[in-house]
Amino acid sequence: MTRFFVKLHLNQIATISAGYPFRGKIPEYPEGNLAVVQMKDTSSEFGVDWMSCLRSEATGKKAPDWLQTGDILVAARGNQNYAVLVDTRHAPLPAVAAPHFYVVRPQSDALIPEFLAWQLNQQPCQRYFELHAEGTLTKSIRRQVLEEALIGLPSLAEQQTILAMARTLQEERQLMQLLQHNGEQMMHAIATRLLEQSDTDAS
Repeated sequence: MTRFFVKLHLNQIATISAGYPFRGKIPEYPEGNLAVVQMKDTSSEFGVDWMSCLRSEATGKKAPDWLQTGDILVAARGNQNYAVLVDTRHAPLPAVAAPHFYVVRPQSDALIPEFLAWQLNQQPCQRYFELHAEGTLTKSIRRQVLEEALIGLPSLAEQQTILAMARTLQEERQLMQLLQHNGEQMMHAIATRLLEQSDTDAS
């Protein structure tokens, strides 16, 4: 793998905006015309769980900036400022991000959105966010901090190679979790049978 790449600030390759500015608590309308993506609906590994998203309606005069496939949500608050790649193909409604997200929208043809989301979740970026986080009980990062995050940008071919490696690692991790779960279930079953056998012998 070649070592030739450029380092750019995030705002040089993407636009960064805040989530939709709901006033106060996000109102829930079962027949609402939009979906709101909140932190509880997201995972850096699995993306957005569209079925768990709250249905609501726009409350401000400004037209919503709808989420698009390829957008990246970055948690503005919390102990980890994780990034989530958005894929709206399975969204039941037009969707907006909750206010506690930043919406990162890649603007460069030389950048694969999935690669950017991956890099934002890696240790160098996460350390940078942690170093610049503000607050005591609830940590948060300012928009400028996110804008100035350094991103290493290799060629598209290398981005694809890195993503393939990341996907393989994720599949291996999921397989190990499944094997561990199955092993624990087997141990529980053995322990249960031992007690059942003991009760039978006692009678």
